[in-house]
Amino acid sequence: MSKESARWVSSSDVIPMFPTLVWRAELEAQLQRDIAARVLPLLARMRGPLPPLAPGRGWQSIQTLHTLGEFQDLVSCVSRVVSGILRFLKVGCEAFEISACWATILATGAAHRVHQHPNNYLSAVYYLRTHPGADSINFHDPRSQSGVIRPPVVGLTANNTDQVVVRVRNGTLLVFPAYLQHSVDANGSAAERISISFNIMFSDFTENISKPLWGKFEAARRTSRPEKGKARMVRKRKPARH
Repeated sequence: MSKESARWVSSSDVIPMFPTLVWRAELEAQLQRDIAARVLPLLARMRGPLPPLAPGRGWQSIQTLHTLGEFQDLVSCVSRVVSGILRFLKVGCEAFEISACWATILATGAAHRVHQHPNNYLSAVYYLRTHPGADSINFHDPRSQSGVIRPPVVGLTANNTDQVVVRVRNGTLLVFPAYLQHSVDANGSAAERISISFNIMFSDFTENISKPLWGKFEAARRTSRPEKGKARMVRKRKPARH
């Protein structure tokens, strides 16, 4: 066929599928100051009996900070963001709770290896103290097979990378799927990096979510024929009853 005249395609498209989302909110300046004024002295008291962190070392607090009065402003912010995320995702379960909340302090040279937060739906992190050289978090490609073949690329883009580095600052709040692996590079500053982490889970998981999806939920699982030119969304099916 003639390269100049032949028309071999009538249209083309790229269909994005299965996105991995990270939500970011920047807290208002006065609220940041109020949270820091309550939280930093409390963390100092918790660490009071302990020696100063040596280079390359980190410290994590108890995991029930969300139950303390000093954290209620921050807990309220996290709850409001999570409520908005569930509406955005059109999740049919509104009731959720913070299952854990803890502080992490990293001294100069300290890093946090790749990890995720099992048995939760969402995770969050609030940045209380960041500094140049200690102001980022790495998110890693959750597709386990994507690295089987990794050809060289001529330009790094969001569509061919296996890691995304997100810059943060004091007052940044990030919320992301709890399954999403993440890590923190070594603190390259002379000051401590302080963050507050959260895990979020549905309050009624065992009552309403972990049940099989047949019966009264069957109708919600049915999918209609997609519009012309549109992809059909299909919910993952549970195993059949035996």
